[in-house]
Amino acid sequence: MVDLESEVPPLPPRYRFRDLLLGDQGWQHDDRVQVEFYMNENTFKERLKLFFIKNQRSSLRIRLFNFSLKVLSCLLYIIRVLLEKPSQGDEWSHIFWVNRSLPLWGLQVLVALISLFETILLGYLSYKGNIWEQILRIPFILEIINAVPFVISIFWPSLRNLFVPVFLNCWLAKHALENMINDLHRAIQRTQSAMFNQVLILISTLLCLIFTCICGIQHLERIGKKLNLFDSLYFCIVTFSTVGFGDVTPETWSSKLFVVAMICVALVVLPIQFEQLAYLWMERQKSGGNYSRHRAQTEKHVVLCVSSLKIDLLMDFLNEFYAHPRLQDYYVVILCPTEMDVQVRRVLQIPMWSQRVIYLQGSALKDQDLLRAKMDDAEACFILSSRCEVDRTSSDHQTILRAWAVKDFAPNCPLYVQILKPENKFHIKFADHVVCEEEFKYAMLALNCICPATSTLITLLVHTSRGQEGQQSPEQWQKTYGRCSGNEVYHITLEESTFFAEYEGKSFTYASFHAHKKFGVCLIGVRREDNKNILLNPGPRYIMNATDICFYINITKEENSAFKHQDQQNGSNASRSFYHGPSRLPVHSIIASMGTVAIDLQDTSCRSASGPTLALPTEGLKEVRRPSIAPVLEVADTTSIQMCDLLSDQSEDETASEEKMSSNLEYAKGYPPYSPYIGSSPTFCHLLHEKVPFCCLRLDKSCQHNYYEDAKAYGFKNKLIIVAAETAGNGLYNFIVPLRAYYRPKKELNPIVLLLDNPLDDLLRCGVTFAANMVVVDKESTMSAEEDYMADAKTIVNVQTLFRLFSSLSIITELTHPANMRFMQFRAKDCYSLALSKLEKKERERGSNLAFMFRLPFAAGRVFSISMLDTLLYQSFVKDYMISITRLLLGLDTTPGSGFLCSIKITEDDLWIRTYARLYQKLCSSSGDVPIGIYRTESQKLATSESQISISVEEWEDTKDYKEQGHHRGNHHNSTSSDQSDHPLLRRKSMQWARRLSRKGPKHSGKTAEKITQQRLNLYRRSERQELAELVKNRMKHLGLSTVGYDEMNDHQSILSYILINPSPDTRLELNDVVYLIRPDPLAYLPNSEPSQNSICNATCPDSREETQL
Repeated sequence: MVDLESEVPPLPPRYRFRDLLLGDQGWQHDDRVQVEFYMNENTFKERLKLFFIKNQRSSLRIRLFNFSLKVLSCLLYIIRVLLEKPSQGDEWSHIFWVNRSLPLWGLQVLVALISLFETILLGYLSYKGNIWEQILRIPFILEIINAVPFVISIFWPSLRNLFVPVFLNCWLAKHALENMINDLHRAIQRTQSAMFNQVLILISTLLCLIFTCICGIQHLERIGKKLNLFDSLYFCIVTFSTVGFGDVTPETWSSKLFVVAMICVALVVLPIQFEQLAYLWMERQKSGGNYSRHRAQTEKHVVLCVSSLKIDLLMDFLNEFYAHPRLQDYYVVILCPTEMDVQVRRVLQIPMWSQRVIYLQGSALKDQDLLRAKMDDAEACFILSSRCEVDRTSSDHQTILRAWAVKDFAPNCPLYVQILKPENKFHIKFADHVVCEEEFKYAMLALNCICPATSTLITLLVHTSRGQEGQQSPEQWQKTYGRCSGNEVYHITLEESTFFAEYEGKSFTYASFHAHKKFGVCLIGVRREDNKNILLNPGPRYIMNATDICFYINITKEENSAFKHQDQQNGSNASRSFYHGPSRLPVHSIIASMGTVAIDLQDTSCRSASGPTLALPTEGLKEVRRPSIAPVLEVADTTSIQMCDLLSDQSEDETASEEKMSSNLEYAKGYPPYSPYIGSSPTFCHLLHEKVPFCCLRLDKSCQHNYYEDAKAYGFKNKLIIVAAETAGNGLYNFIVPLRAYYRPKKELNPIVLLLDNPLDDLLRCGVTFAANMVVVDKESTMSAEEDYMADAKTIVNVQTLFRLFSSLSIITELTHPANMRFMQFRAKDCYSLALSKLEKKERERGSNLAFMFRLPFAAGRVFSISMLDTLLYQSFVKDYMISITRLLLGLDTTPGSGFLCSIKITEDDLWIRTYARLYQKLCSSSGDVPIGIYRTESQKLATSESQISISVEEWEDTKDYKEQGHHRGNHHNSTSSDQSDHPLLRRKSMQWARRLSRKGPKHSGKTAEKITQQRLNLYRRSERQELAELVKNRMKHLGLSTVGYDEMNDHQSILSYILINPSPDTRLELNDVVYLIRPDPLAYLPNSEPSQNSICNATCPDSREETQL
């Protein structure tokens, strides 16, 4: 092997074919030959063609040289005109002969020879068999006219002063410039826009036309006015601009004819050029052009990729994105494959958006379009799915491909992706932030059944607002509700914070309570410096560190706040007066403006245990209640923390009976054995010991295991939760898991009924008359309506039907468009709803992004739109923790040691606490819970609604008809005419039924006729509500269902509900207030960090009641 290697000599450093020709001493006996392959024929003509035409770089040099020659010849003509002395007389010889100096003639001859040689050579190289095609070309003819006379003058000296129209070389220069631009694009492998080329052609055409006219007029007027070049320029500009002063005019017929010819040429050439330019401009307006590379490198921009851009989506993104002060200098580049909508075009022409928003028509799957958007230089890329399509899976597939294309083109660009189906989420796990619509939708619907109006709470937290909504309203609830809606989640490092720096080394609950008491901020979570997981209310055992990142709820962030410290003496006097008041709390004045919040700091020193105590509410409660609220300890005392029971002390008997009852239940705690889709977060929840057979899952059909055919027969102890959906998709997993979470008491687990079709009979069989909540999921089959806003039509009408039939039923639904929320529980003659509609219009005119917040169904948490959570994805660009916090609040993610969202209700026995600050102290000191808001219910104070008016009118008519029975026919016609006009179909059927009854009775029987007449009167006088109630009861009797418990007259039209996020400490508690809590993780107190199933099942902590008395 060594011998063989020694026989083969190494290759020289540069082994070329010419080395073999020239010879090399070391390679004389080498048999190897390098073969050079040619793509074209290796002839002299092909070599010249390769150099002059085919090779981009050499061809570019040749054309640049040719362009320089033509420009030089034009300059020599101008020099000749300027050096020539004006001729005397008006002889025609002055037109054909000029005075040309010998040096100037020599230069022009040299230029002519070179140009003629180059023209003949290029004609020879481009010859393809037809010589007349080469000769009759306009550039070749112009070259012959300008070059041949100078060549002839070499051999015929008397022709040296012959006039040659050298100024026509400007058209040859224009032709060379066009070819040079094309070669330049090929040489640098980069294509400029067609708009640039067309503008260049138009400008060069206009310059050549003007230059030709100037030189022609000046030369032809040698026998007339003898104009110089400047006068000719003046005349051409005035003529072509259609001004025509008339002070300079041509005199000779030849110059006049020349002007006419030039105007005709201009009228033909220029409109064609302008038409092409206008067409390209319109096409560029449609496609959007390019985002400047220089701007991309000097300015910051983000890219928004959507399949179709609607005005609502655009305005939500722009309002939320530019609501943050540090994003004001960012540019937004929209990349959309469809043409710009008319409304979108009108909005983008507004000066506020036209300078910062750039629309590009293109696809994210094309690298050219991504290059146009400068995706590699973008700060972030937002990819949104089209939720208005019927096939949502197909929409997700398009989103996935866009995300892959962007990641392949710009791997360092942060991705913010919105996906619709949870089973498609694992395809885009590489994205920095992902929001799955169905996950959030079903989780919010589920928590609305446990904690009322959770959807409204989350929506208000993720929207950017100044808290100015409703401040011009005459009603107090709207002012308070609007002011509290401005609270958002912010973050700050503990050691850099004025709010929390003094609580280093103290417990989390101590810091949360005292920060709220002193500054009015609500500390809800922390994150260690060396840990990426956010902990919501980690509990009193968590000790605050200086490097912890604190997450808090406030009207604005701390960096935009100004702190005003009062004088110590005035502060001490004021504190005494404030603390001796009924609430014994300082009065906090919070002044909210656009960017600054001023907070007055009062005396906030912690009271000692021996200090003054709270006054007792009544003597009756004095025996069973502690005289005061325990202070919140700086360091947790494990003996004083009630891990499970919140605020009430249960007796031993109750606890024993509860443990006995829970032991008999067939529930166990653990993780679901099967995951419905890849990427679902495992959640510890209640499970059955044995799997239920599939046949038993049908509620309306009996099987061999049970004979029940309706919900009433099952005898459920808790009220039902009915879910009306079109299909049982994987997203229902996120609806069931929060309702079966391990921290939910077993005795409060509500049965869940899935209703895939909702006719009246199926509704009655599944127990709608005694259900706790009815959840209606938006129908996917209606999302492709011809009109976008009609996508919710089917859902709205179905919910309205349920609302009419079962007025006492709590209905929760989700819509596609937020603007359609005004149709929920619609009453055409409701004065209060009309007043709220006017308020919404006023708030929208003031520029509010939350104008819909005052609609009663949204404020009460009965309806929400998942499109509102688009702002969650937009906010993540500034607050990268918002998606994680929202998922923790909704129970989509569970982090060990992190708390969960729940609620408690204020009863009459709890009103002794009086204020929100005292409640905060009570919760922190007893169970470690952190309250974040209040859900309040009040009665309406405006005019009565439509149903109340109709009922009162009926009562008056009953009294009147009782007194005037003799005139029942006339009174009946007058009293029911309005009802018949409002509900013609129901009234017509009722009248037909009454007439049928009257025909069946014998005419000779007076008592029977009188009885039938009285029945007819009672039938006509029935209200719409009574008719619907009678219809429901008849169907229940027909199906064999009991009508007991159906309350047809229970209506909630006279009440309203709303949310107060992080209310001020001196807010008074009211009866039936629901307080939102973030409760510590019960498993955090167990010795094992990863508890086994048996240990969890034996724990009695989660079995305690969730809604307890204070």
